Amino acid sequence: MGYIRNEPLLLLFGDVLVFYVALWLTLVLREFSFPTREVWVQHAAPFTLLFFVSIIVYFIAGLYDQHTSLFRSKLPSLIAYSQTVTVILAALFFFLVPYFGITPKTILVIFLGVSSVLVVLWRLVLTRYVGVRHQTGALVLGEGKEIEQLTQELRINERYGLDVRHQFAPHNVDVSEKFQEQILNFITQEKITVIIVDTRDPHIVSITPILYNLLFLSQKLTILDASQLYEDIFRRIPISMLEETWFIAHVTRQPLFVYNLYHRTFDIVVSLFLGMFTLVLLPFVALAIKLDDGGPIFSFQRRVGKDNQPLDLVKFRTMTIANDKGDWAKGSNTVTRVGAILRTTRIDELPQLWNVLQGGYSLIGPRPEFSEAVHKYANEIPYYNARHLVTPGLSGWAQLNHHEHPHHGVDIEQTRNKLSYDLYYLKNRSFWLDFETGLKTIKTLLSAVGK
Repeated sequence: MGYIRNEPLLLLFGDVLVFYVALWLTLVLREFSFPTREVWVQHAAPFTLLFFVSIIVYFIAGLYDQHTSLFRSKLPSLIAYSQTVTVILAALFFFLVPYFGITPKTILVIFLGVSSVLVVLWRLVLTRYVGVRHQTGALVLGEGKEIEQLTQELRINERYGLDVRHQFAPHNVDVSEKFQEQILNFITQEKITVIIVDTRDPHIVSITPILYNLLFLSQKLTILDASQLYEDIFRRIPISMLEETWFIAHVTRQPLFVYNLYHRTFDIVVSLFLGMFTLVLLPFVALAIKLDDGGPIFSFQRRVGKDNQPLDLVKFRTMTIANDKGDWAKGSNTVTRVGAILRTTRIDELPQLWNVLQGGYSLIGPRPEFSEAVHKYANEIPYYNARHLVTPGLSGWAQLNHHEHPHHGVDIEQTRNKLSYDLYYLKNRSFWLDFETGLKTIKTLLSAVGK
């Protein structure tokens, strides 16, 4: 499934090509003739900077995410959002920065129109014909919620090149002496070249030796691990397919020196930078809170941090009662008028930069929960405490990708889904995943999502 991993690069290459084609067509339409080399160089230099900014906007908007069927339903709105932001930035870029100004500005107007048409054509139409075209027959051996989700995604989304023709529950497979011959004939007749196996299903043990032999009996046969394929497509860990051996293989407590050094340095540098902004806002926020109801400026909330240790987070107070339970407080505790504004703008989170500087908190990591919720989740959701193996963070992979979590209530099923994203981060945490999470947090900060 190399296409799944290479899809962002294909999309990036296509976007860059579209931008330069749009610029060339713009110059043709402006002069009604092919541009000379001098004219092309004159315009290509400043527009390349605009293209770079556009790519960042696309990345933040999520246009390089995996094109699952759910994502494709959101694609038109994401393109409209990205193009709107790009148009605004382009206007600011060329009209307010004289050094990069292009005269006449008609070229910019034409380019924005042409590029918008080509981007829509490329992203909504032509991408269907890029990458995998040939559909190969596939067989799924597995059952359960995640297997059903994976099978449905493969069946309705042609981008993966897998045509799932049959799905069998391993416990229903009758492994007899002739089973190997029967399944070999079956996959030959059905033209199946890929078998997707839930290797962690206990009933698959009796079938595994036969699947191994099939690799030698059928030269065109490929066997894929269902959990890894699920992870590649949905970028989350299927919890129902997990067992303790997964954590032994993929999660380590040994220090990753280079990554940890970068991670901590990034936390300190960004926290100090944003901390200066916080100090400027502090007197105004403090005055607003005092004028609103006369209560304390800060609230302190005790949550569960790394290694299940208590973590006291400091925030600007947004509720009528300041205590360590936040929204979990019972009774008449409600959001204040100023608190509603602080929450919407996320200014209430800024004091947590102090927690980041202290080291018990990070900019990127699983969002810490209150102890009451942790106790309940740990008892009812397998492997829930694994998220406490790393330092919690202000923003995280789960916050960006799972928008139905219960926030300040208890919901077992939604928290189980949220945990699948936390485990993905736990396994794949790296410079690039932190970088992606950090950039996409910008979009979250500019919206009401994830609050």
